[in-house]
Amino acid sequence: MNSVRVAVVQAGSILFDSEATLAKAERLTAEAAGGGAQLIVFPEAFAGGYPKGADFGTLVGSRTPEGRKLFRRYLEGALDVPGPGTARLAEAARTHGVWLVMGAIERDGGTLYCTVLFFAPDGRLAGKHRKLMPTAMERVIWGFGDGTTMPVIDAGFARIGAVICWENYMPLLRAAMYAKGIQFYCAPTVDDRECWQASMRHIALEGRCFVLSACQYSRPEGAGERETIRGGSVIVGPLGKVLAGPVYDQECILTAELDAGEIAEGKFDLDVAGHYARPDIFRLVVNEGSG
Repeated sequence: MNSVRVAVVQAGSILFDSEATLAKAERLTAEAAGGGAQLIVFPEAFAGGYPKGADFGTLVGSRTPEGRKLFRRYLEGALDVPGPGTARLAEAARTHGVWLVMGAIERDGGTLYCTVLFFAPDGRLAGKHRKLMPTAMERVIWGFGDGTTMPVIDAGFARIGAVICWENYMPLLRAAMYAKGIQFYCAPTVDDRECWQASMRHIALEGRCFVLSACQYSRPEGAGERETIRGGSVIVGPLGKVLAGPVYDQECILTAELDAGEIAEGKFDLDVAGHYARPDIFRLVVNEGSG
């Protein structure tokens, strides 16, 4: 099987400025595609933004008028799916003939979801995944996904899917993705801790898959108390070897040549959804319906 060049984008969105962020996504997509990438992975919440450090005026039992206005501003900058923003991203994928995996804040009525959008090289929205379990304060601003948006998509060169940030700490979700035959495991995140690297290497080893983790890098000026995100994007092979990264404290595009055929070499002695699964003892039930 021929190898495919992939790219992981480490960059930050322009919070509360959807026009500037979409323009940045288009520019970075063009740059990655110009380097030969056929699959381009962006970080969690790139389109729409990750308001790290913001509390939205929330305490247990109370919300402030200022916090409500901030949420309104955040919601107004999110993406309708489909909508004008997704149309621009789809056109970027079509123009450059690439698979585009984009972390986005999705607006559905009055609720926001932390979502990953999959755009095919023909510009088609091939699927989406809504984060199942927002973490800590994220639960105030984002709704919960469900089993209806857990795709693993045949991209031709590999089967691709996405697990967002701390969803990667959900063993049963990982098991479900392995059972779906994921090969290029995309892990968009804003987790910039060094221990994240251990998790990405573990998942690559456990699932015998390539892991492409894209983390935001954000050091905004004049942001008050809002914290920064320092990056740490990485690409890992199915035997746990780091192929690119991690990189910290700068924007960058990581690239690597991946061959999905190498996964068979890893599954020779460990296939957690196959000969290592012991279905006579264990059984995983996944509800992919709406309730």
